[in-house]
Amino acid sequence: MARSKPKKTSPRRAARPKLLAGGNPQIAKGDGDAPVQAYLAAMPGWKSDVGRRLDALIAKAVPGVVKAVRWNSPFYGVAGQGWFLGFHCLTRTVKIAFFRGAELRPPPPGASKDPLVRYLDVYESDPPDDARLARWIRQAAQLPGWGKNQAV
Repeated sequence: MARSKPKKTSPRRAARPKLLAGGNPQIAKGDGDAPVQAYLAAMPGWKSDVGRRLDALIAKAVPGVVKAVRWNSPFYGVAGQGWFLGFHCLTRTVKIAFFRGAELRPPPPGASKDPLVRYLDVYESDPPDDARLARWIRQAAQLPGWGKNQAV
């Protein structure tokens, strides 16, 4: 029987996450800032800048915000209240979901099949107004969130 040569080992580089439809990064479910930062780093092109800006706005507007990645998307919540916001990469936009967005004043413009959820689509050529976005984030964090019975 022929003996095979042992394989040479080389230092492994961290594999880039796979990009799913629309360029959404495939990131394993995880709690805390690390999986969210991995998601932000893997967002393609201009979307990464939008994600980092949004993450910074949320952290500033909601001290002690709880972060996680669920269903290949960053989620933001308040402990004991549930998730108030998540976002996702699509082909031409970053879609921000306010889980109780219909209760925000004024509500974000994008309707959903769920009567409580409202969306804001961010396009490369049309960045959002940070002041308005921060007001929505603060309002959303004060409402009972989605999945409040889960460990948030």
